[in-house]
Amino acid sequence: MEKTYKVLHLFCGIGGGSIGFANAQENYRGIQGKFENICGIDVDPEACEDYQNLTGNRAENLDLFSREQYIQFHGKQPPESWEEITPGKLRKIVGDIPDVIFTSPPCKGFSGLLPEASAKTQKYQALNKLTVRSIQLILEAYSDNLPALILLENVPRITTRGKHLLEQIKQQLELFGYAINDDRNNYHDCGEIGGLAQKRKRYLMIARNPAKLDAFVYKPPTLKLKSIGEVLGNLPLPGQGKYGKLHQLPNLQWKTWVRLALIPAGGDWRDLENCDWEKYIITQSPGPLSVKVSNPSTGFKSDTHHAIYRVQKWDDTGKTVTGAMRPNNGAPCIADPRLDHQKGRYTNKWQVLKWDGQATTVTGTQDIQAGAQSIEDPRLTCSPRAGTMGVQKWDEPSKTVIGAGDIHAGSAAVADPRIPEETQQGVFIIIAEDGTWHRPLTTLELGVLQSLPLTLYSGEPLKLAGNSDARFRERIGNMVPPAAAQAIADTMLRTLLANESGEWLMSGEEIWVTPYNENEYAEVQGEVDYDS
Repeated sequence: MEKTYKVLHLFCGIGGGSIGFANAQENYRGIQGKFENICGIDVDPEACEDYQNLTGNRAENLDLFSREQYIQFHGKQPPESWEEITPGKLRKIVGDIPDVIFTSPPCKGFSGLLPEASAKTQKYQALNKLTVRSIQLILEAYSDNLPALILLENVPRITTRGKHLLEQIKQQLELFGYAINDDRNNYHDCGEIGGLAQKRKRYLMIARNPAKLDAFVYKPPTLKLKSIGEVLGNLPLPGQGKYGKLHQLPNLQWKTWVRLALIPAGGDWRDLENCDWEKYIITQSPGPLSVKVSNPSTGFKSDTHHAIYRVQKWDDTGKTVTGAMRPNNGAPCIADPRLDHQKGRYTNKWQVLKWDGQATTVTGTQDIQAGAQSIEDPRLTCSPRAGTMGVQKWDEPSKTVIGAGDIHAGSAAVADPRIPEETQQGVFIIIAEDGTWHRPLTTLELGVLQSLPLTLYSGEPLKLAGNSDARFRERIGNMVPPAAAQAIADTMLRTLLANESGEWLMSGEEIWVTPYNENEYAEVQGEVDYDS
């Protein structure tokens, strides 16, 4: 027997939640269960394009603001083409009746990355109110056939900055008969439930419809966090491979690269204040240019965000992926040990075999740098061409320019004395004292840390809509990690299938939602102070 449950995704973004739900599959007492995504809804047209490309499902580009909220957020009246979505319109656009609704409303107004003063402005308060309006739309649209589960995912700070909004949402849900998990049990770490290589604390409100689902909802099991290197180690180095702009490093100022090299792995800008900077001197001699790295802590304030210039360790779990663009505004960096194209991985790199010895295993490589074998052939009748692997002097005339583009074939290298100015931008490889390259994470790598697939639904290499790397990163940072979404979907699916069999699912995991209301649950558990 097979049972399919249909899911509607509000504020779907690029589809992390949908990918996770689509990947969930469970078998309970002979019943094979799965989820089917009806569609995703989002106000961002590029996110909708990404959603369709990544999930293969329909995306509806809709603004869920009320007219009043639109004016508060944008500071002006909406255009004539704008249309306020009503419960009836929402139901008509969606089509199928959902069994589960997964919502992940905008979290900017709730996030600690936004200053408190900004969070209190009319603009962000209007954005925050989308949490209440979306639930209201759902309940009224499906009042005659309410979903079994309604999920609201967001940042943990929603319980403080948005406490009054959550109370309104709970009141709405309880009015329609839903049982809701209490605030002590609805925090989770996406990394732990999804087995990710990042720590990502989130909030999840789960509303269960007892008329359709009379069973416990348990938390997913906790998995071991991976290290950054475990996840990124199989990717090509930045600038290589088939992912184009997604896997390119930003052009940073020379002084930024120097700062990153001076920060120890696992540290951030605060470590620069204790740096013995006088011993770090970059010079060119003889010549007029002499560059000394001055105190790199200049220009920082004591209240600067801790994520600025943070260099993460290759073998540690990463911090939460956000939409930050550059190291000096919070984008994470990594101490990458894969220098010289993963130097040291193969013992037969540049290997030269003895003429009178035995060969080692023949492989399919064709480049001596990658492990192809060379031989000391004694039958040499000529000398190598002059200039092979030659490095020419900066202050002397060049050798004859030939058609070969490989430095092995002629003097195609030069000793360039021009150390970059501190404000000059580019991609510079500076080896830190720990022997690694401290560099920013590429957009592709941030996506992989979020468990974003490397291929589209069509099988083509990953690409995102538009041309703005800042927009790419924002959408990736806002995404629910598919692996974490699947962990949530798995436990929801098990509960639904058990209910299908007329049973209560039993598990050793912590309970997310009980079949009782708050007061009843307090009595059953013998708890006196339920709000502690």
